[in-house]
Amino acid sequence: MVNAHRTKSQLLEELRQLHSELAEVKLMTEKRTHELYVSEERFSLAMRGANDGLWDWNLETDEVYYSPRWKSMLGFDEGELENNLNTWARLVHPDDKEVVLGKAHDYIDGRKDSFEVEMRMHHKDGHEVFVLSRAFLVIREFDGKPLRLVGTHVDITERKETEAYESKQAEILEMIAIGRPASEIYDAIALMYEARHPGMRCSMLELSGNKLMHGGAPSLPKEYCKAVHGLENGPSVGSCGTSTFTGQRVLVENIETDPKWEKIKHFALPHGMRCCWSEPIRNSEGKVLGAFGMYYDHPALPDEQELKDLVAAARLTGIVMERDQAQKRIRRLAYTDELTGLASRASFIQHLEEVTKASIRHGRHYGLLYIDLDDFKSVNDSLGHDAGDLLLQALAQRLVATCRESDFVARLGGDEFCILIEEIEQDYAANVAKRCLEAISQPIEIYSRKLTPTCSIGIAYFPDDAEDSSALLKAADISLYTAKDDGKNHYAFYQAELTHKAEYRFQIEQSLREAIEKQQLSLVFQPQINIESGEIFGVEALSRWLHPQLGQVPPSDFIATAERIGMIKPLTEWVLRTACDQLVAWKEQGLCSLRVAVNISPSLFLDNAFVRLIKRIIDEIGIAPAELELEVTEGVVQTDPRNLAIFQDLKDLGVLLSIDDFGAGYSSFASLKHLKVDYLKIDKYFIDDMLVDSKTFILIGSMVEMAQKLGYGIIAEGVEKLEQLDILRNLGCEIVQGYLFSKPVNAIILSELLHNETHREILGQCRMDKIV
Repeated sequence: MVNAHRTKSQLLEELRQLHSELAEVKLMTEKRTHELYVSEERFSLAMRGANDGLWDWNLETDEVYYSPRWKSMLGFDEGELENNLNTWARLVHPDDKEVVLGKAHDYIDGRKDSFEVEMRMHHKDGHEVFVLSRAFLVIREFDGKPLRLVGTHVDITERKETEAYESKQAEILEMIAIGRPASEIYDAIALMYEARHPGMRCSMLELSGNKLMHGGAPSLPKEYCKAVHGLENGPSVGSCGTSTFTGQRVLVENIETDPKWEKIKHFALPHGMRCCWSEPIRNSEGKVLGAFGMYYDHPALPDEQELKDLVAAARLTGIVMERDQAQKRIRRLAYTDELTGLASRASFIQHLEEVTKASIRHGRHYGLLYIDLDDFKSVNDSLGHDAGDLLLQALAQRLVATCRESDFVARLGGDEFCILIEEIEQDYAANVAKRCLEAISQPIEIYSRKLTPTCSIGIAYFPDDAEDSSALLKAADISLYTAKDDGKNHYAFYQAELTHKAEYRFQIEQSLREAIEKQQLSLVFQPQINIESGEIFGVEALSRWLHPQLGQVPPSDFIATAERIGMIKPLTEWVLRTACDQLVAWKEQGLCSLRVAVNISPSLFLDNAFVRLIKRIIDEIGIAPAELELEVTEGVVQTDPRNLAIFQDLKDLGVLLSIDDFGAGYSSFASLKHLKVDYLKIDKYFIDDMLVDSKTFILIGSMVEMAQKLGYGIIAEGVEKLEQLDILRNLGCEIVQGYLFSKPVNAIILSELLHNETHREILGQCRMDKIV
C-alpha cells in the first residue's frame, strides 16, 4: 500500500510540473506574439511615412520607443536619448507641453476621436523645430483597455516659417493699404526678412536728388545710419550708393577688401558689418528711388533664396516708397493748409476715416482734440486780417511743438484746429490739452501790439464717445462748447465725469508741489499695542493733506501724484523729519520707550542717497536708530536685487525694518530667506475676514508661525473688534494696531492716549471675556 501511495503522489507531482511547463510555454508564446504584433505595427507605420519620425508610447510603463528618424529630426544620434516619456517632456517647448498632453489624454480617454497636434521641439543645436504629430490608439481586444499610443512626427518647420512670412507680408500690405507712415512699413519689411534669415540686417536708403537719405534700418546701429545719411551716391560709395548710381545690383562679399567700400568702410567695420548686397529700388516706371541693402557679420555672397528675397524686398519697398512720394506730392498740392503749413481739413478728414477703420479692425482707441481760439474775431477787427494770419501761423507752430511726431495736427479753417492722438495712454489727451492751453496763452507781439491769446478745447474718444468719425467730430465739437461755457481757456471731455476727474488730478498735481515745499501737510499717528504687556509699543506716522478747496485729500491720491511728479523724496524726507521731531518731543515728556514707523516708497530703494538721508536725519534730530522703523511693501524686495543691499545697509545703520501689507501681494518666500527685517505686518485684508473665513484664519496662523520660526516679529493692523484681538493673542501675535484702540490722531491727542490707560482697559476686557 505504501509503494502504491508513493506511485500515485509521484504521478500527481509530474502532472503539476507538466501543467506549469505548459503555462510557461503559453506565456512565452503570447509575449512573442505581442512583440511580433508590435514590430509589425511599427513596420507598417514606418512604411506609411518613411520620412516621418516614429514614436510608440507604452501607457502602462511610460516607456517610449523613438525611431532613428525621430531622433535625427532633432539632431540626436541613435544612442543619445532614453526611451521614456521624460525625453519628450524635456525636448518639447514648455508652452506646448500641457496642450499636447491634454489632447493626448482626451483621445486616450475617448473624449476625442483622433489625435493630431502641432508643437515646438528643441533641436540639439538650440533652434526650434515645428512638428506635426498624429497617432492612433492600440487597445486590448478582450476588455478594450488602451495599451499604447503609436504615432509619427513630421517636420513642418519650413511650412510654419512660410506661414509666418506670408502672414507678415499680409500685415505689411495692410499697413500699406491703410496708409501707415512709410518709416513704420520700412522697419516692418526689414524685420520680416531679418526673421526669415537669422543674422541678417537690412536697410533702405531713399534718393533725394543724388543724396542717400535714411529710410529704415531697425537693426543697424544708429551711429552707422547717421554716418551714411546724406552721403552723395557714386560709382564707389558702398553697395547702396553704387547701386543707386548705376541702377544695377551690387553684391559685395567682403566690405573690408572691396574697393567700392574703401571710402566708407570705416563706418561699417566697427559695427561688425562684413558683407553687403544691394538692389536698386524702382518705381512703376523704372526710375531708381533708392536701394535695399542686406548685411551679414561675416563675408558671404547670397544663396539662391537670399537673392530672391533681395529682389522681392526691393520690389515691395518700391511700392511703399513710390506711394509715399506720391502722397507727399499730393499733400503739398491739396492736403496742406497754405497759411499755416499744417494738414488741411480735407487731409484731416481722410486721415480720421483711415484711423477709424484701422481702430475698428484692430480694436484700438484714439482721442480727438477740437481747438478753437477765444475771441479771435476781435484780433481781425482791431488789427486787420494780416495780423490775424500772423497769429494763426505762430499758434499753429506752438500746437505742433506740444505734440508727439505721431500726433496728427490740422487746421480745419478759420481759427479752428484739431489734433488726432493714436494709441493713447490714460490721461494723455488731457495732458496734451493742458500743454496746448499753456502754449497758446503765452504772450505774443504782432505789429507792436502785445497779445495774450487763449483757446478752448473739446476732447472726445473713439469708440467710447462715438461709433464713427463724423459722430466723433461732433462729440468733440459739443465738448468744445462745453469748455467755452465754462469760461473759455479751458478743456472739457465729452463725458462730464471725465472732466471732473481730470481737473481733480491736475489740481492735486498743481497744488501738491507747493504744499510739500511749504510744509502744508500734517501728520497723524496710530498707536501700536503690545498685547502681552498692554503698553503702547510704538506709533505709525501717516501723512494727511487738508486742501482749502478740495478738502481732505486721500493719501492714496496725493502720494501717487507725488510719485508721478517726482516729489516723493521731499515728501518722505518731510515725514521722516516731522515724525522724528515729534518722537523727541514725547521723550522730553518722559515717554522714552516709543518708536515711530514711517512708510517708505519702493522707488526710494533705488536711490543711492537714501541710506545717507536716513543717517543724516537720525544724526541731526538726535534719536537712536532703533527708535525709527521703516515700512516697505513686500513687492520692493522682488523688483530689484539691489534692494537687498539697501536692506543690509539700513540694518547696519541700526534702524528697524518691517514688511508692510504682508500677504496682500505676491509674497516671495525666497526673498524672506535673505531679508534682514524685524517685523512682518499682516495686512488688514486678512484681519477683516478672519472671523468669517476659516481659510483666512489658517493663513494668519501660518504667517505668525512662520514669522516666529524665522525670527521676525508680527504686527497685525486693522484690528477693530475684541474677537479679532482674542484670536490674535491665542495665535501668538505680539503687536496690534487699529480702530479698536485708536484711529490715527494728531500728536496732541496721542500724547493724552500715552498718559491714560484706555488701551490697557481694552486688553483687560478681552481677557475677562475670555475667562467668562
